[in-house]
Amino acid sequence: MLALDRIFPPDLSRLHAAGVEVFDRDGRTLSVLPAPGGVWRLRTAVADVPPVLTELLVAAEDRRFRSHPGVDPVALGRAVVQWVRAGRVVSGGSTLTMQAARLLEPRPRTLRSKVIEIFRALQLEARFGKDEILGIWLTLAPQGGNIEGMRAGSLAWFGRPAARLDAAESALLVALARRPASLRPDRHPDAARAARDAVLARRGGPAAGMSEADRALSIAADMPGRRRDMPRLAPHLAREMARGATGHVTLTLDAPLQRATERLAAEILPTLPDRAALAIVVADVATREVRALIGGEWGAESRAGALDLTRAVRSPGSALKPFLYAMAFERGIATPGSIVADLPRHFGEYAPENFSRDFAGRVTAAQALRMSLNLPAVALLDQVGALRFASALKAAGAAPRLPPGADASLPLALGGAGTTLREMVALYATIADHGRARPLRLTPGPPADPQQVVERRAADAVGAILVQNFPGGGPTGVAWKTGTSWGGRDAWAMGFDARHVAGVWIGRPDGTAMPGATGRQGALPVLARVFALLPEAPREGLRVVADAPRQAAPVDRLRLLFPPPGAALAEDAGPVVLRAAGGRRPLTFLVDGAPLRSEPARREVAWSPPGPGAYRVTVLDADGVAAAVALRVRGAEQAPSAGITITLVPAAAP
Repeated sequence: MLALDRIFPPDLSRLHAAGVEVFDRDGRTLSVLPAPGGVWRLRTAVADVPPVLTELLVAAEDRRFRSHPGVDPVALGRAVVQWVRAGRVVSGGSTLTMQAARLLEPRPRTLRSKVIEIFRALQLEARFGKDEILGIWLTLAPQGGNIEGMRAGSLAWFGRPAARLDAAESALLVALARRPASLRPDRHPDAARAARDAVLARRGGPAAGMSEADRALSIAADMPGRRRDMPRLAPHLAREMARGATGHVTLTLDAPLQRATERLAAEILPTLPDRAALAIVVADVATREVRALIGGEWGAESRAGALDLTRAVRSPGSALKPFLYAMAFERGIATPGSIVADLPRHFGEYAPENFSRDFAGRVTAAQALRMSLNLPAVALLDQVGALRFASALKAAGAAPRLPPGADASLPLALGGAGTTLREMVALYATIADHGRARPLRLTPGPPADPQQVVERRAADAVGAILVQNFPGGGPTGVAWKTGTSWGGRDAWAMGFDARHVAGVWIGRPDGTAMPGATGRQGALPVLARVFALLPEAPREGLRVVADAPRQAAPVDRLRLLFPPPGAALAEDAGPVVLRAAGGRRPLTFLVDGAPLRSEPARREVAWSPPGPGAYRVTVLDADGVAAAVALRVRGAEQAPSAGITITLVPAAAP
C-alpha cells in the first residue's frame, strides 16, 4: 500500500484550482472570480459553513464517517446484497471519503472506478484528517451548472456567505450535490423541495439540535426561484489584485460605499457624451487607503469597459495648479493675497491664454487659483522652475509623463504632461494631509512613512483657497478644483475634506475630443454627488483656514467691461460682444431681463441689437452678484447724443 501510494498519489489539482474571493476591509465579499475553465469553485473548509450543514451532510451520506478508515464495510456489504437481489445498483455504499475521491478524479460509474475510489479513500484517510476530507467534499460538491462547492453554491442560490445558511438552505445544498441537474431549484422546485426535506428528515431529533418546531419551519421554507449573479463589486480592481492570488484577497475598499458609488456611476453614464467613460477614486486622507474605485463601465465595449481607466495616462489640464501654487507659496514667490497680473504675455515663443480667451487683469493669487487663470500659473511656474515642479510632483506620487525626449517646460502648468486618476488622488491627498506624501494603498497594512514634499503652511493655504460651495449644490466644506485638457478630451474634478479625497475623470478611452466638455460642467457635479455619499467629516478646520485668505484678499468685484456706462451703439454695428470681469463663473448675461445663450465658462457673449432704443445689460455670477449698465442703440437717422457713441465692425461670435 505504501508503495502504491507513492507511485500513484491522489491528484489534488481540482482542489487547488479554485477561484478567488475578494473581500473588503471588514471581510465582506466584494467580488468572486471563477476558477480556470469558468467554474465557480471556492475553497471551503468546515469552519466556513455552519455546523448544521456538516451535521446534515454526515447524517444523510455517511453516519459512521467519524469512525471508519475511509471505507465502510457495512455500507459496502449492504450495497452488494441490494445489487445482487435487484440486479441493478440500488445504493453505492460510498462513504464521504470515497465521494471526495470521486470528486477529485471524476470517472464513469463502473466497478473498476469503485475499486479505484476505495484505494483513493484509503489514501486520503492516511494523508488528511476528517475535517480536511470534509473540506474536499465541501469545495468540490456539484451545485448545478458550473457551480461547485458550498461557498459558491450559497452565493449562487441564496446570495450570501455559506456561514450564514440556515438548516433548510444547508439541506438544499447537501441534496443538490446528489443530482445537480435534476434537483436545480430554479428548474425543478418540487423535486428540489422533496430532496431537501428528505435530508432534513435524516437528521436526528432534539438530541441533535433540531426541535420538531424548527424542522417544521425548515420544511416550510421557500425554494430559491433563480440563480443569483456572483458578487462583482469593483470588477477592475478585483481582477487586478486577484491576479496570481489563491483563496482570497482582502482590499481596503468599503463594500457599502463601493456599491453606492457604482450605483451613482450607473446613473451618470447615460448622460455622458457618446462613448465617454467615467472613472472615480475615493481614498482616506489619513491612511491613503482607497475606499471606492470605479475603473469604467465593466463589459461596455463602446466605452472600453475592460480597461481600468483610473490607470489611464491622460492630460490633467488645470488640475495640477494647486500643487504649483503650494510650491510658490512655500518659496515666498507669492502669498494668497499677492497681486498677480492676468494679462497677455509671451514666455519666449510660448503665449498661453485663458480657457475663456479673455483676461481678468490684476487679481490676487488666491483669486487666480480659484478662477483657474492660466497666465498667472505659467508665470509662477516660470519662477518655481519646471524641472523642480516635475520633481516635486514625482515625490508626491504623480510623476508627469512627458513625450519621449522632452524636458519639463512651462506648458506643464496647464496640463502639458500625462498622469492618471490614481496619481491625481494621491497628489490631492498630499495637499489635504498638510503637504505630506504617501502612496495610495489597496490592501490593508501599516501606512508608509510620510514624506514632507511641501510645507504645511503652503499646503493648508492652498486647501483653504479651494474650499468653495459646489455650483449646483452639495456638501459644504469641500476643497475642489477642476481641470480640462485641450480639446475637451479629459474632464477632471478633484476634491477633499478633512477625511476623504476623491477624484472624477470623464473622457473617451480612445482619446478623441468631446467638444464643449469641461471639468466644471461634466466632472464637478459628479464629484459633488460622490461627497454626498461620504460620511460627514469635521470640516470646521477647513472653513476657518479658508476664511483667513479670503478676508486678507481684496474682492474681485463683478463688473461689465463692455459696454461702458452711457454708451450708444450705432444700429448698423451688427453683433457686438458683451464682456465682463471679476465675480465667480459661470456668468449669465441678460438684456432687459432676458438671458442670452452663452458658454458658462466664458466671460463674454455675442448680442445683436434688435433695433433702436434703450436697453439694460446685466451680468450675474454664480453667487448671485449682479452688475448692470444702460445703453442706447441709435438709429441711422438719429444724431449722436452727448454721451459716448461707439461704432463697431461686426464681431465674430465667441
